[in-house]
Amino acid sequence: MASNLLKALSEEKIVAIIRGISEKDGDATAQALADGGIVFLEVTLNTDGALGMISRFREKYAGRMRIGAGTVLDLGQAKEAVAAGAEYIISPNLDEEVVYYGVEKGVDVWPGTMTPTEIVRAYKAGASAVKVFPLASLGVNYLKEIRAPLNHIPMIATGGVNLQNIRSVLDAGAVAVGLGGNLVNKQLIQEGKFDELAKLAQAFVSEAKGVK
Repeated sequence: MASNLLKALSEEKIVAIIRGISEKDGDATAQALADGGIVFLEVTLNTDGALGMISRFREKYAGRMRIGAGTVLDLGQAKEAVAAGAEYIISPNLDEEVVYYGVEKGVDVWPGTMTPTEIVRAYKAGASAVKVFPLASLGVNYLKEIRAPLNHIPMIATGGVNLQNIRSVLDAGAVAVGLGGNLVNKQLIQEGKFDELAKLAQAFVSEAKGVK
């Protein structure tokens, strides 16, 4: 089941999430994340200008970053995301139609799941990995518990992951983590501190890869 993209994700271990950032700051944000060593960058579709950003980033960072679409809630949005050039689709929910579409188009779909039933359903439908969400509320022990019987299914832990706990989340068996505001810090972006954003990204990458 493991796709080439998933192999790359399991090496990189981080998906950075751009959500609710103005389009004018989008490019500088993507550049800072790239400078900090981030490879997987997700732009959520509930961000103004998301499809444009996906197309631009895909072109600009070809061979350097893997650009995906997030908050893809249904088939219509999945089609728009793929047309814009998204290399993978991430959702907060499980919609089998979106998973089937991804399989048909050769685009990885990592749907949002919470219960063991949803996780298995998503995997059976053809998702190469699932996003376990919201981990901030569920906690790392939840992840450990569901990994025990379901350790054959790659899980991306999203929600509440920060510099202090990223190592323990990865140790609990997550193939990768999704990082929103704790990495893509809106205050730094609003203040134009893109060098600090790049340093923050670097710190997360070092933690994720276990570099002391």
